[in-house]
Amino acid sequence: MGAQKSIHAGKAKIDFNVDLTHKLCTALMLPPPFRHSSNPFSQVIGSLCIKHPNLFGKSEKLDVSWDKGLYDSNILIAYRKPRPEWLAQQSFVIQHVRPINDDGRSITRDLDGFPVTCSGNVHDSMVVLKQESSYAIANDHTFSQLNFQIEQGIPLLSKWLIFNRFKFVVSKGVKLGPAFLLTSLTGGSIVGDMAPYQAFAIGGLNSIRGYGEGAVGSGRSCLIVNSEIKVPMAKGLEGAIFMDCGTDLGSGHHVPGNPALRKGKPGSGLGFGYGLRFNSSLGQFRIDYAMNAFQQKTVYFGIGNVTS
Repeated sequence: MGAQKSIHAGKAKIDFNVDLTHKLCTALMLPPPFRHSSNPFSQVIGSLCIKHPNLFGKSEKLDVSWDKGLYDSNILIAYRKPRPEWLAQQSFVIQHVRPINDDGRSITRDLDGFPVTCSGNVHDSMVVLKQESSYAIANDHTFSQLNFQIEQGIPLLSKWLIFNRFKFVVSKGVKLGPAFLLTSLTGGSIVGDMAPYQAFAIGGLNSIRGYGEGAVGSGRSCLIVNSEIKVPMAKGLEGAIFMDCGTDLGSGHHVPGNPALRKGKPGSGLGFGYGLRFNSSLGQFRIDYAMNAFQQKTVYFGIGNVTS
């Protein structure tokens, strides 16, 4: 269920978007976890986003968003100033993260008594300078793409988080007759101040299929390889065979409270399986059947943008 409203202010356009199903549709895993809660709103996952594409008349962009997950609430303010394509794109972000329990109340510690925020308060505040660069080369038979992101936490006030985080994604696609092979390598690391929710979560639909979200590992670093070959079956319908693998590079015990060890996460994993992709004007509908290294089977449903 979603709703969208637009307001015009002069020549600028401000979009208000309320989406209560986006995160639920992104990765539905069977069987779903059963959660006890006396608050019916605790099951609502959604976001509110306000975007201004031309803040000062020179294509400056302002994004204000609020995301509510099952276990946290996140407020983000981002300002982006346009730069030439050959330079890294920068944005200035003010962010507040508030962990919550099943009843929607703020918490400072988990069930084992370990802090869930870096500051020790009910929320973490941070000012982040983000830089992102993308490079792509493509022709009729192949394409290559590199995306590199750097985030730097700036301590404007005491107890605000100070950290450096980087992430990269390298993708390579090759057409093999009617089939298409896509392989990607994702990696990242974070140094400095860190809360458990900032760790790289490994496992799930957009990571290593065959595991629950974050069930493989939760570390300061990660390295994930995804490989998938797609074959057309009918108009708009494709079959896929895939294999995913990844590791936290032994960094799980460097996360405050060591949540990965306490929850028995292996730190590395392998998943493989097959699925279907249906491309429509509404996006790509996908279903994946995956098996992990422990012979556990999972079915995923997803809705996303159509990609080659």
